[in-house]
Amino acid sequence: MAWPVLVQQFLVLAVGLSDQFLAGYFEPLPSKVTADHVAYQSAQTTANYLAWVLSSYCVFVTVGSTALVARYVGAGSWGNAIRVTNQSMVLSVGLGLIGSVVGLTGLRALLEVLQVHGPTADLCAEYLQPLLVLLVFQVIELAGIACLAGAGDTRMGLWVLGSVAVLNLPLAWLFFRGAGPLPGLGFQGIALGTAISNTLGGLAVLTVLARGRAGLKLHLSLLRPDADLLKRLLRISVPAGIDSLSVAAGHLWFLSIINLLGDVPSAAHGIALRWEGLAYLSGSAFGTAAMTLVGQNLGAGRPREAAHSGWVAFGLGLGIMCVMGVVFYVWAPEMFGLFNPNPEQQGVIDAGVPVLRLVAFAMPPLACCIIFTYALRGAGDTRVPVLFTWVGFIGVRIPLAYLLTLPEVDLGPLGTCPGLGLGLRGAWLAMFADLVVRGGFFLYRFASGRWQTMRV
Repeated sequence: MAWPVLVQQFLVLAVGLSDQFLAGYFEPLPSKVTADHVAYQSAQTTANYLAWVLSSYCVFVTVGSTALVARYVGAGSWGNAIRVTNQSMVLSVGLGLIGSVVGLTGLRALLEVLQVHGPTADLCAEYLQPLLVLLVFQVIELAGIACLAGAGDTRMGLWVLGSVAVLNLPLAWLFFRGAGPLPGLGFQGIALGTAISNTLGGLAVLTVLARGRAGLKLHLSLLRPDADLLKRLLRISVPAGIDSLSVAAGHLWFLSIINLLGDVPSAAHGIALRWEGLAYLSGSAFGTAAMTLVGQNLGAGRPREAAHSGWVAFGLGLGIMCVMGVVFYVWAPEMFGLFNPNPEQQGVIDAGVPVLRLVAFAMPPLACCIIFTYALRGAGDTRVPVLFTWVGFIGVRIPLAYLLTLPEVDLGPLGTCPGLGLGLRGAWLAMFADLVVRGGFFLYRFASGRWQTMRV
């Protein structure tokens, strides 16, 4: 069940790496904004964080969809699984439109909060506009795939998102550079390729579900809003969505601290995260399998099998992530050199290699955070994990980031206190500490078995 998601995730990562390549290698094309390579890479770091916020926003529909469909399929109640799928599409359209309006009107203010100014801010805003305009199709795409995953079909997600990734690569290059009568759009063209690809993916998901797949099918009569079922979807998804957005908000706060260091550390941070995605996405693939199997086994009244499937998914995911950690440590200089061919970018390499090597040792706690989060969501246990997230970010990562990263910490009315001034390395040490704390919490929560009695 995990391998199609794993392939799909790596295809998505390939798109991200290609986008990073474009920002690092090609000379800026005529655009509303002119900047050097490092500024482009710094802008891409912030833009990628905000694009991740959009994906986290989709959790407000995807988690409830997978959990409820899996429960009903496990219980053999296909009629209810079909009803959930139809209401998931209704919820997707509403959330997608709301997200577009809020995102487009509040983007500039958010960039100010994140300490992004000047050409870097202009590049960020330019980059994110296409993604926000077409957000509704991304939400539909991910919600439909979540329903199919709940029914045990992870291959359709591979075909849809894999095709989106394969299509995204040439579209990003085409819109960036231009061809024939089509003018090059520069930096914004990268995001336009992503937005159009996700739009086609959303339409593909609607087509597949309209025809019927894995026992699920869209019916016009079931696409009228059902208040009771929407409430059940949201009861599961809202805590998970708050959790995901809390993680995203914590990361944005964390990014605002790094942005205080300047464009070079910000660019290095973004590239290190791209490569760290090799491990993160591997864990997500096995987490998706755990979420589906935990939900189906609980729906069938088999809590022991549900627990066993979660532990097996964790063991497999941890093994692959540890292999990725070895790759990070050994080949970190080459991985950074790939995206920084110009002399002006040597500082990015010098800042980034140590932090990528540092995160290599964080694979076990990171695996706990990712895979057990998914497994608990499959059981409908989405409220307690929010507390783990808040403790990890607000209690550990953010205070340590200020203390370890900056030479002096502004305490507002209380004055200032000295920091260690370790720069980007200090920020990643704070991240490491947060992962250890949250990983321990998630491991304890899953091992306790309390999630086995959750009602959805």
